[in-house]
Amino acid sequence: MAKKVEARLKDKYQKEIRPALLKELGLNNLMAVPRLEKIVLNMGLGEATQNVKVMDPLVADLASVAGQKPVTTRAKKSIAAFKVREGMPIGAMVTLRGDIMYEFLDRLVSVALPRVRDFKGVSTKSFDGRGNYTLGMRDQLIFPEVDYARVEKLKGMNVTIVTTAKDDNQARALLRQFGIPFRQTA
Repeated sequence: MAKKVEARLKDKYQKEIRPALLKELGLNNLMAVPRLEKIVLNMGLGEATQNVKVMDPLVADLASVAGQKPVTTRAKKSIAAFKVREGMPIGAMVTLRGDIMYEFLDRLVSVALPRVRDFKGVSTKSFDGRGNYTLGMRDQLIFPEVDYARVEKLKGMNVTIVTTAKDDNQARALLRQFGIPFRQTA
């Protein structure tokens, strides 16, 4: 019987990051240490209102980046100014949990972010006040899973990292330990 290989970052979290955060944040209980809950990838597509076929290649790109099948998001209400009807497909999203989430974060930090041109780090202002962090990306080509030759349209995406942290400072400490390169403020 083959031994199951645990995600590299999950192993690092349990052996190195958790004890370091326990000390850094001055917590007494190991269960009070913030941890990753889920990562949500969201790709909005306004052009799908005119042509639904535009969705298919982008959903395929999102599936290859995430490693699981995305869900098509639909408009909740009609907005005449945007030519959107209720129930129209307007985007795609996928929620990652468990080992897949750690694998994606590992690829994001070690492969995708270094491929961004003129990259100086991610913003420290993208926290929501409750310990969650949202990172916007301009195009999907920074992920090596996306085939450059098959992409007709560049499309950005949002990556939301949901943590159990009580506030932004705890979440920032957690994400810094995971290797997220925050921009240095001068």
